[in-house]
Amino acid sequence: MADKKNDAFMRSLCMGKILEEMIFPFPKIQKEEAETLRAIFDSLKGWLEPKKEEFRKWDHEGEMPTEFIAQMREYGLFSLVIPEEHGGLGLSAQAYSRVMQELGRYDASVAVTVGAHSSIGMRGLLLFGNDAQKKKYLPKLASGEMLAAFCLTEPGAGSDAASIRTKAVDQGDHWLLNGEKLWVTNGGLADFFTVFAKTDTVQGKISAFFVTRDMGGVSHGKHEDKMGIRASSTTTVFFENVRVPKENIAGDMGKGFKMAMHILNAGRSGLGGGCVGGMKEVISLATRQAKSRTQFGKPIGQFGLIKQKLGHMVVECYAAESVVTTVANLADRGYREYAVEAAIAKVFATECCWRSIDEGLQIAGGNGFMREFRYERMLRDSRINRIFEGTNEILRLFIALTAMQEVGANLKEVAASIGTVLQDPIKGFGVMSDYAKRKVTHITGLGQASLTNVPESISPQAKLFEECVTQLAATVDRLLRKHGKTIIDKQFATRRLADIMIDLFALACVISRVSTSIKENGQVKAHKEIEILQVFAGQVSRRVHGNFSKIDDNDDEQISNLADHAMEKESY
Repeated sequence: MADKKNDAFMRSLCMGKILEEMIFPFPKIQKEEAETLRAIFDSLKGWLEPKKEEFRKWDHEGEMPTEFIAQMREYGLFSLVIPEEHGGLGLSAQAYSRVMQELGRYDASVAVTVGAHSSIGMRGLLLFGNDAQKKKYLPKLASGEMLAAFCLTEPGAGSDAASIRTKAVDQGDHWLLNGEKLWVTNGGLADFFTVFAKTDTVQGKISAFFVTRDMGGVSHGKHEDKMGIRASSTTTVFFENVRVPKENIAGDMGKGFKMAMHILNAGRSGLGGGCVGGMKEVISLATRQAKSRTQFGKPIGQFGLIKQKLGHMVVECYAAESVVTTVANLADRGYREYAVEAAIAKVFATECCWRSIDEGLQIAGGNGFMREFRYERMLRDSRINRIFEGTNEILRLFIALTAMQEVGANLKEVAASIGTVLQDPIKGFGVMSDYAKRKVTHITGLGQASLTNVPESISPQAKLFEECVTQLAATVDRLLRKHGKTIIDKQFATRRLADIMIDLFALACVISRVSTSIKENGQVKAHKEIEILQVFAGQVSRRVHGNFSKIDDNDDEQISNLADHAMEKESY
């Protein structure tokens, strides 16, 4: 019997199959953990609410005071995901995401400092560390005695992480590490680094190491002067003849690249949570502005165009929160194949956050442009979200190409079976029969995958989702047949597929959330959520069908030609 924990929602969706059990019912935080969160939130409010002016000052100065870092330790902000046995709070992925959401409401630099430590800095130790490594380092990381940083990016290796030059040479009883890492969040604060380096062993070319500052040869550069998240520490980190003990190898030798991707996937619900928190805060700011600002004799919140902005901000916040919560729950339930869904959560939440803050600033008008108010800082802070932990462009390619893998594998199996049909008709016909059934579904819609846990009142939105899934499966099938392995070079088509997949996963999460709300609270109490679903489904329908239509009928060639011409001239 197949292990259900290896199921993958989006890969199955590309096959025309909806794995309802992965997203229904919409997840809830358990009662005991919810009480813990309430206590954390009350503490954070009492501590951080009065510091709003200080956050603005620290942004201007580009530095967070050491006294405040000490307070972060005292409040346990570096212990969130570390197991209780090692001195941490042991929060679930869903609860951790909620804490990051709360921090995101107060200040992005604070949230990023915590996230760089917990989401990626020491996440490799949690995921791949052995018992001795965990026993040695986790208590110090939980107390904040050691802060953690993630060292992957280099001057010549950003999205192309496989091209890193930092090197570790086997010296018998230790590894000798040399190289530099760029734009390391917490680089000036950390004493514990998860470092990726070339090892060129028979097991693989890249390995990971747990490096501590007291090993000697570890130093950092100046504090980077950034556009946003200015108070957080971002530096270059240098490793010069660092003697890394053999017992500090992280996970398996030569598996560093896969580990890096796994660490980034595992931490993405934290970044998503921070984005949702920022969205909720800007909605609060913008609604108060819309009620208090008067023009032409009445509050601007009474004008249709302002209402339109606020309404869309609410819809996108609800959708982003639904996606981030669902992905965190997949991690908590032990699903192993959720890398695509985690990437979707990162792309979707960061872009919704950017749009919401931009619109909030617009509602504030001239005030939004002034440093006296929070809008401009929030806009600057949110811009990095679409770049770090994997640029949204690279993640779109990852989403589409990874989700399509299973379809490609099935097409190969079908092609291989053709040659055996005459030799082994039963076996060959069996494969072809299954394939034929899928093709009939794609073409006619008969027997298509359906949602069975949806109340009648939102069946139109469920039907839209089902129809789009069928069209997605047919389109993926057709593109893979047409392009084969060269699909990896068809970035325009791949990007459109990714956007379709992102929208459909978000719609599935919203449908699940609204369905659960209707069943638990009744139709009347869930009325506003139903309205959100209706609006969001309409947006998804327009975007998805637009992307489907442009896969074959588009201006991609002209766009490429214009880009080539601009690069040749290096000007307009």
